[in-house]
Amino acid sequence: MADTEHEEELTVDELASRVGMTVRNVRAYASRGLLAPPRLEGRTGYYTQSHVNQLQLVRSLLDRGYTLQAVEKALQDKTSTTADYALDLITVLDSPLAREPESELMSRDRLTAMAGIARDADLAQKLVDRGLARIVDEDTLEVSRPDVVRAGVAAISLGLEPETVLELLPSLSTPLRAVADDLVGRVRHDIWQPFVHKGMPDDQWQEVVTSIANLLPVAAQAVVAVFRDELAHAIDDALGEELAALGDEKQTP
Repeated sequence: MADTEHEEELTVDELASRVGMTVRNVRAYASRGLLAPPRLEGRTGYYTQSHVNQLQLVRSLLDRGYTLQAVEKALQDKTSTTADYALDLITVLDSPLAREPESELMSRDRLTAMAGIARDADLAQKLVDRGLARIVDEDTLEVSRPDVVRAGVAAISLGLEPETVLELLPSLSTPLRAVADDLVGRVRHDIWQPFVHKGMPDDQWQEVVTSIANLLPVAAQAVVAVFRDELAHAIDDALGEELAALGDEKQTP
């Protein structure tokens, strides 16, 4: 916890500036019970980092599409410590591992060079058609999932046809989304909901945040490990079939 005796204090104008809000909005959120009362000195209120966290949490939830009424209901009667840890949880969920990377500008020449194909193969348009990119100008694309696109063009450079790679994406996304939904459901059932039923005690917030943060890389590692095993089995099966086919060809008079 912060050393409150030496903690920086802010006026309402400074608080509003710190979180990128208007003073009017700060006062409106305070009137709804979304901001703890300040320390009063005469008629002047003084706010701390805890108040900054509370407002950042409100704004983060609103940016995610929650209504103000929903935010008010979720945070009503919660302590400032709850806001601190909730903000930590949102930070975990906004980590690069949990969220898609930001879009990236990429030239058509760079894209086709990475794929090892001619520019007239129109790979750019195929990416646009699949919702993986949008055309910025004649020579530039905005790639929405650059990590996926880089992996895809690497596969193309190794010999797979562009259409083959693009058709693989749904076959990967659909089952992996089902796995992700199942995992999230189990985390909610086993970790989050018991915590909520206990009243979200302040002394357990850090444990919950840490558990969820640690589950993200563990889940990713498990998916990669299982896929690697299944890929090895698929390769063995395919190799056996191809060897058998070669044997049949040799026996043909």
